Amino acid sequence: MESNSCTTAKVEDCVNEKAMQTPLAVLYSLIFVVGLVGNIWALWVFFCVHSKKNSVHVFLLNVACADLLLIFCLPFRIFYHSNANTWTLGPMLCSLVGSLFYMNMYTSIILLGLISVDRYLKMHGGARRRRLLSAKWSFFLCAVVWTVAFMLFLPYMINHPKSGRCFHYKDLSKEKWKAYINICGLLTFWFVFISLMVSYVKIALKLLRRSQENPDLPNSHSFFQNARKSFFIFFVFTICFLPYHIVRPFYIATQIQPTSLFWRDVANKTNELTLVLSALNSCLDPIMYYLLSSSVRKEVLDLVSRAFCLPRVPEACATSNGTDMDGRRTTSNQTTSVTVDVNEMLSK
Repeated sequence: MESNSCTTAKVEDCVNEKAMQTPLAVLYSLIFVVGLVGNIWALWVFFCVHSKKNSVHVFLLNVACADLLLIFCLPFRIFYHSNANTWTLGPMLCSLVGSLFYMNMYTSIILLGLISVDRYLKMHGGARRRRLLSAKWSFFLCAVVWTVAFMLFLPYMINHPKSGRCFHYKDLSKEKWKAYINICGLLTFWFVFISLMVSYVKIALKLLRRSQENPDLPNSHSFFQNARKSFFIFFVFTICFLPYHIVRPFYIATQIQPTSLFWRDVANKTNELTLVLSALNSCLDPIMYYLLSSSVRKEVLDLVSRAFCLPRVPEACATSNGTDMDGRRTTSNQTTSVTVDVNEMLSK
């Protein structure tokens, strides 16, 4: 067992990170391969196949960009952990890659929150509010998110501590401004998380109420399908980001307050494992695109059909009954105006 007598100046070197280096390298490698393929495919569909631009499409496109940028940071983490946690690429690149990783993670978090707000307003807002939720307005919001995220993480990018290590536990007792930025990210997550939970609970309740009020509609099951698809975003959010942000307050506290080496080591290992879950979000988001976008769904099914020489899937099956985030109306002609109205509010 390592001694607990390490001084504050050397506490970073005292935290044992060797046990984690191989598992982290393997896990990040798997996430890199799956996430790279999924997000490049999604971007190709969004740019080259799907022509209709609506508010949610714009948000999904930006989520895919944020995920892909985060994925591009993973080879550097894989190299670092594979090289016995030794960094040989210079302090500037270390700061840049580390900052971009977290910047894109929180950008993705905020964009997922905006998707939930968009769908909530389309469901509960008046006609005037729904008209404001245009693709142009979504582009503006995304530009603001990217700009604010870049400005917040810029101090990290230009701060280049000279060390042979990177992505390691850092004592911030003399650099508390970094801890304050981390706290801002923590508060941002909890704000978005609560917004997601409230939005999707209210959407689900309204959809269930509509289905109970109109049980004889030909495709009344689409109400439940829409609610289930909406909750997938909340599921991804909870699985990937919640564990990391539950651990984060304890981790930050050990960085800025006198703490025994044992608890610093516990905080570091827990933080690294939950961070892998956060990176896993970049693999699960393409599944979200598949469920919520008929364009992505159709292209994936066509690819599978060609790869295994299967009959081509009819477009009606690819889009399914109901609606999706592409804004396509896929209800049958016999469906009443009540169903069409709800579908348009959710996918417009």
